[in-house]
Amino acid sequence: MAAILGLPASRRWTPLLVLGVWVLLLGALGPLGAKFESVISNEPESFLPGDAESVRAAALAKQFSAGELTPAIVVASRPGGLTARDLATVNAMRQIIAKDPPAGALDPSPVIPSPGGEAALFQVPLEVTGDADALVNAVDRIREVTAESGGLTIKTTGPASFSADAISVFGDINTTLLLATGTLVIVLLLIIYRSPVFWLLPVIAIAFAETTLRAVGYLLGSNGVVINGQTQGITLVLVFGAGTDYALLLVARYREELHRHRGAREAMAVALQQAGPAVLASAGTVIAGLLVLMLAEVNGTAGLGPMGAIGVGVAAISMLTALPALLILVGRRAFWPFVPRVDEHDPGLATRGVWRRVANRVTGRARPIWIGTTVALIALAVGLVAYDDGLTSGNGFRGTVESVQGQRLLAGAFPAGSSAPTEVIVPDRDAVARARDVVAAVPGVASVGTPETGPPGARFEVTLDPEPYSAAAYDAIGRLRTALAPLDVGALVGGPTAEEADVRAAADRDTRRLPPLILLVVFVILAALLRAIVAPLMLVGTVILSYLAALGASVVVFNVLLDSPGQDPSLPLYGFVFLVALGVDYNIFLMARAREESRRFGTAEGIRRAVAVTGGVITSAGIVLAGTFSVLGVLPLWALFQVGFLVAFGVLLDTLVVRSILVPALVADLNERTWWPGHSGHLDH
Repeated sequence: MAAILGLPASRRWTPLLVLGVWVLLLGALGPLGAKFESVISNEPESFLPGDAESVRAAALAKQFSAGELTPAIVVASRPGGLTARDLATVNAMRQIIAKDPPAGALDPSPVIPSPGGEAALFQVPLEVTGDADALVNAVDRIREVTAESGGLTIKTTGPASFSADAISVFGDINTTLLLATGTLVIVLLLIIYRSPVFWLLPVIAIAFAETTLRAVGYLLGSNGVVINGQTQGITLVLVFGAGTDYALLLVARYREELHRHRGAREAMAVALQQAGPAVLASAGTVIAGLLVLMLAEVNGTAGLGPMGAIGVGVAAISMLTALPALLILVGRRAFWPFVPRVDEHDPGLATRGVWRRVANRVTGRARPIWIGTTVALIALAVGLVAYDDGLTSGNGFRGTVESVQGQRLLAGAFPAGSSAPTEVIVPDRDAVARARDVVAAVPGVASVGTPETGPPGARFEVTLDPEPYSAAAYDAIGRLRTALAPLDVGALVGGPTAEEADVRAAADRDTRRLPPLILLVVFVILAALLRAIVAPLMLVGTVILSYLAALGASVVVFNVLLDSPGQDPSLPLYGFVFLVALGVDYNIFLMARAREESRRFGTAEGIRRAVAVTGGVITSAGIVLAGTFSVLGVLPLWALFQVGFLVAFGVLLDTLVVRSILVPALVADLNERTWWPGHSGHLDH
């Protein structure tokens, strides 16, 4: 392993060889990476579990003569009620669409006034399922024709409008995040190293990893892996954050060795041999945790598994090959104007500095400190009592979008479910009448539509009283399925509301099933790295506590300070994966150094020296990682904002509290028992 890790610094010519291999690789992969966006799917189906009832219903719906339609609904309203002229205006807009329909649009329905006369609507069925560009173009054309005029408020809503707004947001996600994340990383590197030269080298290495990931992502997407805009955004941030972290961890040891070696190549060889295994173990932990997501039922979550794992993997490889090669070629000048000088008598940071003083204080009163810190983290976790999974497609946008405005207009004058009717498919045509009677009697059903027959049997629409993207509507879907089950005719309930209900149910099952597997994988990696049982159990326990504290505090911020409409059902799972895996990341680097120092000085002094040496770099890495995830906050979606905030807050909590205070105090209190059933290898043994 040491020989492989030290390859970039093994000979005078190996840095050039390493960079040459990267250039050839990027030249081969570049054309594939350019096609990455072509395999990204931002339709609602990209989030659905493959065997969900709504997916089976959608597959059957395509066999009817009208196919699987996605309606755009135009709603017009005026305070005090619509006038005859208003109705004529709306009808004229309908006729324009009928005469010159957008691609994929069928004949609009007649204009339907509300019972109270304050609003009117008509539907434009769209036959564009699976074609994101056609859907967005059709909705844009409808909105262009139905622009507000003369004090008449007109909005386009319905499933097509909600999908178009979401697709538009995700369509710009890569450019927005790339600019924001790249700028932030550059600024933080300039602040940390105060060098106008150094920041460029990690950014080049990250660019190598990003280009490679895009090519691999295209190959994955072309072979059936579901990659949506959410996966794309999170993976981009993860590559920037994890890649910069690994760069900081390696460079910290490299700078340390530059004080002991005159040649940059010799210093890098030692840095790769000493810090390289910790970087690999850290990356391996994150990769293993992400790969567990492949077992998820939700397609979007399952797709994040391989994409995220490959992203972290190529970032680690780039930082252990391309970055060392660049640093060796540039030499000490990379850190100008603060160039490290050779001083063989300099004891380094192990016995001095701010972090050494922190370590002395923490380990000096270890038991009271770890108990007090644990109580404080438990107090933060109490915020979980306010957890509310009420975030839906209907309230998931931060800011104002037309689909949400239109839904509010519609809900004020019609049954709220009119914007996204639920669909019931009955394979046995003779049972349709009974199915309609059963459905009509279900609480929450406003009306039942006329049946349509086709090869799969018959189908009819069901209009619900509650808003289609609400907890009440999801409960109504459950009641419909329960009521139809005794008929034993294979009836399926589908449509936009059923699809989101199925996603939420699958996300809930994933959140219950996957974390124990992730913890098991993390524990095995830690046990293999540290060759102990107690230390891995302690570290896993601290990251779980840190995760619960971060989630509890974040829920309070979301619901109390930011007045969010709730939390996304996938938030606990995403937060768990990133905070547990990334939290263990820093503990691996700390504990690997503690074990190394303990061989010479014993466990108590070893953890003090480890904190002193790694404190600055781990804190810097935590700030960079938190900063990169916080960039998700620039997107107008509550779900990604919440993931970004939770991970950023959790990483800072883990970096500044768990790794700096809780873990050192626990190790000092446990002392040599930390390494049970092995030992630290202290020379006195």
